[in-house]
Amino acid sequence: MTDFSGAGRFLLINGLVLAALGALLVLAPRIPGFDRLGRLPGDILVQRGTVTVFVPIVSSIVISVLLTIVLNLILRR
Repeated sequence: MTDFSGAGRFLLINGLVLAALGALLVLAPRIPGFDRLGRLPGDILVQRGTVTVFVPIVSSIVISVLLTIVLNLILRR
């Protein structure tokens, strides 16, 4: 018979990560500073008639740096 403990652990961890991300998205409007994400200087917004193109360059960099710091603190051994 096949051992599914690795797959179960993978699904459990991914479920917890998705739940935490969902909670963050629900609580984000109440956290100071999170309301500015997507409207930082350097985020590109182009509107031409009915077409809108949005490229959140600086917001992506800020999120990447924050996630890098948090994950390095959590996963440090």
